[in-house]
Amino acid sequence: MFDLAHPGTLAPALPSLYTPDAEARRRTVEFFTAHIRNANTRKAYARAGADFSRWCGRHGIPDVRSVEPVHVAANIEQLSLAPQTVKQRLAALRALFDWLVVGQVLPVNPAASVRGPRHSVKVGKTPVLSAQEVRDLIAAIETDTIIGLRDRAIIGVMVYTFARVGALTRMQLEDVYVQRRRLWVRLHEKGGKLHDMPCHHNLEDWLHDYIDGADLAGATGILFRSAKGPTATLSDRPVSQADVYRMIGRRANAAGIQTRIGCHSFRATGITEYLRSGGKLEIAQQMANHESARTTGLYDRRGDQIKLDEVERIAI
Repeated sequence: MFDLAHPGTLAPALPSLYTPDAEARRRTVEFFTAHIRNANTRKAYARAGADFSRWCGRHGIPDVRSVEPVHVAANIEQLSLAPQTVKQRLAALRALFDWLVVGQVLPVNPAASVRGPRHSVKVGKTPVLSAQEVRDLIAAIETDTIIGLRDRAIIGVMVYTFARVGALTRMQLEDVYVQRRRLWVRLHEKGGKLHDMPCHHNLEDWLHDYIDGADLAGATGILFRSAKGPTATLSDRPVSQADVYRMIGRRANAAGIQTRIGCHSFRATGITEYLRSGGKLEIAQQMANHESARTTGLYDRRGDQIKLDEVERIAI
C-alpha cells in the first residue's frame, strides 16, 4: 500500500492500470487527493483501487482503457469478503471510474452496470449497554483525579450527544459554551459539518468538573487532552481515537462489564435509551446528525430486550 501522506506515491501503487497513461495517472492521483476528503474513505477506496489494479495485472489487462464490465464483475465475484465490504469495494471502483469519465479518460464507466451482492441490514451489530450498565461504568470511574474526570466527561459526551469518537477528539475548549442558560457543545462532524447539541444535566456537571479540575477554564485549545508522564498530567495534545478505545476497555473491565464494547457502543446506547424513553426516531436522527432515519434505526436496539423477555418464556 502507498503512503497517503504523499500523493505522488498513489499512481505507482497502481502500475497495471494507471502508469501507461499520463492523463489517467494524473486523474487517479486527483481522485484520491482532491476529490476524496475524508481520510477513512480515502484509505478504503485506495485499498479497493490498489487491489483491483493488482488483479488486472495478474489477468493481463494492460491499462485502464481496457477494463470492461465483465472484468469488474469477475473481480467482485472472486472477492472472499463480507457482502458489505464487497459492496464498498464496488462503490469505490464506480466512484473512481466516474471520475475518469468526467476527466474524459474513459468514454463510459465499466463498473456502472455491475451489480453487487444483496445485503440488507435492519439492526446494527454495534454492542450496546443497558442504562444500568452505563451507570455502573460511570460510578466505577474515580473522580479525585484529572484523568478520571476527563474519562467521565468523554463517555458522557458520547452517551448524551450521540457523538462519534472522531468528532469528540476534535473538540476545542471553545466548543463548550453557554446558550439560553444551558451548556452546549459543538461537534466537528464528518465533512467539516458543525453540529450543536444542548447538554444533559449530568453531562453539564461532568464537563464543568473536568474543565475546572484540569484548570482549563478560560483557556483555549484542545478540550480532551492525552495524559503524559508518571503522574498522568494532561498534555497539550488531543486524545486519539485509539486512546479513547483503550480507555473504554479499561473502564469497562474495572466496572465488571463483560460486553466487548467500543467507542460507537455509547452512540448506539444513547440512541436506544432515548427511543426507549419515548423519544421519536426523526428527532434521534437530528440529534445523531444522520442523513437518513434508516441509518438511525440501525442503532435502535430496543428489540434486543423483547427477544430476551420472550426467550425467558421457554419453560424447560
